[in-house]
Amino acid sequence: MIQVGIFTGYFPYALPETARCIRALGFNTVQLDVAFKDMDLSTGAISRDKCRTIGETFRDHDLPVCAVSGYTNIVHPDPAARQARLEHLTTLIRHARDLGSPYVISETGTFATDSDWVHHPRNKTEEGYEECRAVVADLARTAWDHGAVFLLETYVNNVIGAVEETLRLFADVSSPGLGLLMDPTNYFEDHNIDSMDQVLNQIFDSLSDKVRIAHAKDVMRSKAGASEKHADIDASEAHTFRGVGAIELPAPGLGSLNYDLYLERLAVKHPNIPIVIEHLEEPDVPRAKAFVDKKLETVGV
Repeated sequence: MIQVGIFTGYFPYALPETARCIRALGFNTVQLDVAFKDMDLSTGAISRDKCRTIGETFRDHDLPVCAVSGYTNIVHPDPAARQARLEHLTTLIRHARDLGSPYVISETGTFATDSDWVHHPRNKTEEGYEECRAVVADLARTAWDHGAVFLLETYVNNVIGAVEETLRLFADVSSPGLGLLMDPTNYFEDHNIDSMDQVLNQIFDSLSDKVRIAHAKDVMRSKAGASEKHADIDASEAHTFRGVGAIELPAPGLGSLNYDLYLERLAVKHPNIPIVIEHLEEPDVPRAKAFVDKKLETVGV
């Protein structure tokens, strides 16, 4: 059976309270956001002892960590900003096993400076691709050296967004330290959202063997204009983000994603994969979980 989890970052509390709240909602796994109100987890303050305390706390609440959030703009055009971001990400990678999972996830980012999710012309150039490829190769090497796997999450406006770009990167960075986070909503744009089933089948036909963890959110045409959309919640930008341009990315069950087909295709090669709910606010968690649980029951996975 597919396991249903949630990001810890939607529960902005001290470590023990976060674990208690999530367990009380009936989840059996979490994607770990390394940020808690009672701990200093800035880059230089992350230690093996702190990471083990975090992982053991969730284990004690029957919430094994399925993956670690490392979201950052890995190709930020400012050298100092990129170095700081990559230092934090590689620190998480080195401590991934201490935190409870080998998998650390990030998108590839953008050469824009004002947002991690908006398009920049350099993103789709050969020079931009090569710069990103070199960073991903280094992250995959670091991950493998530390018993971890760097999971790439694609997003249409980032350097790696389309299926073809994803395939090229995996061909160019052929490493056991590199895997894929499956989130089909991140492949949709204004030009292909009306071809929902065709795109979903293309994604799984092309990429299924690379997948390690999955996400559950939704996708729809935006009703809020072309601006970048964020929720007003106490969370990182990765968790407040709700889309940009013509596409909106709401919580599961609030958009037009064909969840039956998504889960059917996901379960073919990954019958026990964790699927992690996102893009919501804490009061909406029970509804979103009930929606995903019902879909899993209906599909029989």
